[in-house]
Amino acid sequence: MAILDDLIARIRTAAESGSALRIRGGGSKDFLGERFEGEVLDTTGLRGIVSYEPSELVVTVLAGTPLAELEALLAGKGQCLPFEPPHFGSAATVGGMVAAGLSGPARASAGPVRDYVLGLQLVNGRGELLTFGGQVMKNVAGYDVSRLMVGAFGTLGLITEISLKVLPVAPAEATLRFELDQAQALRQLNAWGGQPLPLNASCWKREDGGEALYVRLRGAQAAVEAACRTMGGERLDGAGPHWVACREQQQAWFADRGERELWRLSVPQTAPVLDLPEPPLVEWHGAQRWVRVAPGGGDALRAVAREAGGHATLFRTAGPVSFPRFTPLAPALATIQRELKRQFDPAGTFNPGRLFPDF
Repeated sequence: MAILDDLIARIRTAAESGSALRIRGGGSKDFLGERFEGEVLDTTGLRGIVSYEPSELVVTVLAGTPLAELEALLAGKGQCLPFEPPHFGSAATVGGMVAAGLSGPARASAGPVRDYVLGLQLVNGRGELLTFGGQVMKNVAGYDVSRLMVGAFGTLGLITEISLKVLPVAPAEATLRFELDQAQALRQLNAWGGQPLPLNASCWKREDGGEALYVRLRGAQAAVEAACRTMGGERLDGAGPHWVACREQQQAWFADRGERELWRLSVPQTAPVLDLPEPPLVEWHGAQRWVRVAPGGGDALRAVAREAGGHATLFRTAGPVSFPRFTPLAPALATIQRELKRQFDPAGTFNPGRLFPDF
């Protein structure tokens, strides 16, 4: 493939000269990262479906393929990416989806991006085209490099091709709304979690007129209908746009930030109400909590998240920051990360400083 050959040649040249390359697909996740350095290495030319076997629930796609294009193909066969990856823009690509490792509202029930990556091809910092994994679930012996690339933000290599597990669209879906405060919502979600209910997604937030918990059910028709009768609440018709807006951070709660920073707290689902500057927007049955704070409040948020057994990430900001956007690694983990970077990208060519400031 001529496009791939050109990309490999540029990588080899950059490695030899000691210059940096900034891997970029559609640029929809450009807001997220420590810093951006190097000449842009555009992946959008790597576009197209390599193979698709609906009966096998596997699709292999080039990394620069628009995410919307892949989802449309799957929808035509009654299938989907169960983890609901956010796009954050019409130009989002499949490679960017994997590199960012972000999942949408269904993540707590369906699992994260990495659970659906079966294999991939990548070009390392030496300009070598490598293949890891395959097209079946039980294909890993030793270190699972394919899933290592999920959330690496392109710092270890250029992803060129990805094989993904897909699933059929659930035959039935329903959204229920409950008027509950945050503490009540968290207790109720924990109680439901111990029952055989087809819980798929949840979202608690303060909104005009009060506070509400939204719960989405997905599964067999009989299971969804039985759960609606058991759980109660107000059943909402046509709630699809609500969940898309939640996935894409297009709800009014996200828009009304002013100069405040948007932080993402990842904590155990069973964590209680946290001591935060304002009521958060709570997803993933309690495991993901979004909060808006004035600049400079990050250290306090990290302390709260750490106390709860989790961590905090500065997700969006209107201005510069003077501390790491991602929670700094413990010394032992930082050593492993640096060694991985050295093995995959010895010249430090790919996205230097994007994930961690010092490598």
